[in-house]
Amino acid sequence: MRNITKLEPANPALPAKKRVSAYARVSSGKDAMLQSLSAQVSYYSAYIQRRPDWEYTGVYADEAFTGTKDERPEFQRLINDCRNGKIDIVITKSISRFARNTVTMLETVRELRLLGVDVYFEKENIHSISEDGEVMLTILASYAQEESRSVSENIKWRVRKRFAKGELVSFNTMYGYDITKGVVEINEEQAAVVRMIFADYIGDGTPDNGMGVSLIAKKLNEMGIPSQKGGVWHASVLTTLIKNEKLTGNALLQKKFTANHLTKKQVRNEGQLPQYYAEDTHPAIIDMATFETAQRIRAERAEYCSAAGGTKKRTYPFTGKILCRSCGKNYKRKIANGKHYWQCSTFLQLGKNKCKAKQIPETTLMETTAEVLGLAVFDETVFSARITEIWVPADNRLTFVFNDGHIVEAAWQDRSRSESWTDEMRRTASERQSRINEERRKKQ
Repeated sequence: MRNITKLEPANPALPAKKRVSAYARVSSGKDAMLQSLSAQVSYYSAYIQRRPDWEYTGVYADEAFTGTKDERPEFQRLINDCRNGKIDIVITKSISRFARNTVTMLETVRELRLLGVDVYFEKENIHSISEDGEVMLTILASYAQEESRSVSENIKWRVRKRFAKGELVSFNTMYGYDITKGVVEINEEQAAVVRMIFADYIGDGTPDNGMGVSLIAKKLNEMGIPSQKGGVWHASVLTTLIKNEKLTGNALLQKKFTANHLTKKQVRNEGQLPQYYAEDTHPAIIDMATFETAQRIRAERAEYCSAAGGTKKRTYPFTGKILCRSCGKNYKRKIANGKHYWQCSTFLQLGKNKCKAKQIPETTLMETTAEVLGLAVFDETVFSARITEIWVPADNRLTFVFNDGHIVEAAWQDRSRSESWTDEMRRTASERQSRINEERRKKQ
């Protein structure tokens, strides 16, 4: 007898579908470019889904990001999905759309090749995974990078020509102004705030009389006045505003420039390129005399608060030693009306809504410290040698922490207003009020 085995026909295995995505990008946020991007997304979606052997896995699209930058969020998401094994093929319009930086492009393509991901450049008809793909990509990407450099140099040349003519370039936003399509107009509400800032900063024109930027920031925050972007004011923002010559209606042009067309990073112009000072380029908020007074005071305060040729920030006996127990921040020294005080840094920056700690007159701080140390007058050397820290647990109360660990509590009484005013302070206040009255009479 013969053994006979029946063989059932086997269904041939269907080839697995390739998971395909596309990458699209435009380097401008203008409406025409965004419409182009939308058209690219629609095109690639239909193009991929028409292929029965492909599985559509989406289109990754970046808006207003240049190909020379690495911060493209959708591009980075695409690469991560490739690393996670979600994509087999990436389709893109051209090498310049993928990346204009040759090094970045080749590094990315090589990484994807090791992952088994093919990048197809439609315009050049190149598959990165093919044998001659990398050679062609290197050559073509170099051309794309050179094109990017050439375009960048042309743009910079046009901008510098405009600077030389005294034209405002890239002046798009500034506190105190409304700027629409190159037309600069004063925002009267913000301009009033700018003038108040300068008046507070200058005071009577002496370095010790006006308010510091931290105090002005606190004042603005307490008044509920929003900053340029609607947030809180900070000392650094005010310093930049006070230094800006554009408030006078003049403009120093080419303060910064693009050093590298690949990174697009702006660097400060410190003599590498010529600068141009253009007068009457737009309406002024601050007159030149007021602006120059503010710059003089800023320079004098900087000189006063620095040592060792201006390279080291000046410190005081109490610097870094007074701690606010309410918010945990250190106290800082400030000047108001010619007198010195120590105030919680949170209060100085954000106002009493964030920290209600009272300021401490420096004379009171020294007298109380001397009393705790058993001295007739304050001695910085003894203080530094014996006391590690001073806590401020509540108003008019101090806790002194000694080096050996023991603690001493102390308190003080506030002086009355009449006791705290000297004859010189009364004379200065009277002169200031006379000037204010005179200015009011002139305006009437």
